[in-house]
Amino acid sequence: MKERTIGSIVAKNWRTASVFHQHNIDFCCKGNIPLTEACAAARLDADQITDEINAILEADAAPELDYAAWPLDRLAEYIETRHHGYVTAQMPELSAYLDKLCVVHGGRHPELLEIRELFAQSVGELTTHMKKEELMLFPFVKKMAKAQRENQEVATPIYGTVQNPIAMMMHEHIDEGDRFAKIAELSDRYTVPADGCTTYRVAYNLLQEFEEDLHKHIHLENNILFPGAIALEKELTASQVV
Repeated sequence: MKERTIGSIVAKNWRTASVFHQHNIDFCCKGNIPLTEACAAARLDADQITDEINAILEADAAPELDYAAWPLDRLAEYIETRHHGYVTAQMPELSAYLDKLCVVHGGRHPELLEIRELFAQSVGELTTHMKKEELMLFPFVKKMAKAQRENQEVATPIYGTVQNPIAMMMHEHIDEGDRFAKIAELSDRYTVPADGCTTYRVAYNLLQEFEEDLHKHIHLENNILFPGAIALEKELTASQVV
């Protein structure tokens, strides 16, 4: 690994670009030097950088999990940690890439300006959306799961029923899906133009990954967490009435 060029490492798995971006290593214009040389020039520990790269490669190879079998509180915690965490970490990095692309390539590819604007809207909307889930919806789902395990009652939330915030979240999911459908259309399904550089390719790959992660994120909520929360609330309400 350490003797491979940083450009070849990114070419093999573009997700590793986040490591180089984080440590200010130019994998684009200066991607033809070995990892050891790049680390020495940046006064970085090559072993540490290699470990960070390997962590990304190992994560890519992780098997799919049976989320439907999980308790709802574990699933809510996973969504918050894995998917909300991913969105929060990727938004500034992707925004920086898009800013750079607009400066360098925006004149020849004006669609980049619209893509950047759409992504900026996504940053604002997703940030608010996730906070509503983390502060309003997920805590109640966790309370219900705990109440079920411990055979306890759970107080009615201030919003009446869990179905109310869920309806709001699902509506916002549709808006976000539409926004990324437009980004995919403008980018020709993330196809890098002939004059695109490595940064262009990494930015589009990261955008595509962001969209794919968002689809999985929404799937876990719409198809597993939300129906489970509605069913659990009905079960707890029925048992409390009895």
